Amino acid sequence: MAEFPLQRLIGMTIADVSPGVATASLEVGDDLLNPNGVAHGGVVFIMVDTAMGKATVSMLEPGDRCASIDVQIRFLEAVTAGPLHAEARVIRRGRRLFHLAADVHDGAGSLVATATATFAVIAGGDRAAP
Repeated sequence: MAEFPLQRLIGMTIADVSPGVATASLEVGDDLLNPNGVAHGGVVFIMVDTAMGKATVSMLEPGDRCASIDVQIRFLEAVTAGPLHAEARVIRRGRRLFHLAADVHDGAGSLVATATATFAVIAGGDRAAP
């Protein structure tokens, strides 16, 4: 998964941890806060969706791609500023669908959000999806 403009815009880093597991991290500064002074929910969503995509990609066949088709996120605590870290993991791998879960922690280690998702496999090249 190559770096992309939105990732650079919000200052997010993405890493593989192991097959089926990936992380996204960023520093929440004033530019990522909503008018109420807390991290915009969309920032947390971007982190989760991107980490889940990276976790899925780490288990795909060469040339295949993926797309999120359902993401559910639960915000547990407000994030005001500082480091934010999301870890996503594949919890079930099917032929066409991957099911994932993610946890988001702040710099103090507090769980601030959880998420679940389904990603579709998009077969690459001339190969048809199974």
